[in-house]
Amino acid sequence: MALDDKLDGMKDQATGKVKEVSGKVSGDTKTEVEGKAEGLVGKAKGAFGDAKDAAADMVDDVKEKFNK
Repeated sequence: MALDDKLDGMKDQATGKVKEVSGKVSGDTKTEVEGKAEGLVGKAKGAFGDAKDAAADMVDDVKEKFNK
C-alpha cells in the first residue's frame, strides 16, 4: 500500500536525521553518514509511495473511460 511506503519513508527520514545530528554533535562521522544514508532511503520510499499512488490513479482513470 502506498500509504505504508510513505509512512515508512517518513520514519526513516526522521530516524536518519536523528542519527545524522547525533553523529555530528558527537563527532562520530560513521553515525553521521549512516544517518544521511537512512534519510535518503526514507526519501526514496516516500517517492516510491507517490509513484504507486500516481499509477493507481492512472489505472482508475483508464477503467473509468472503458466503463463509459
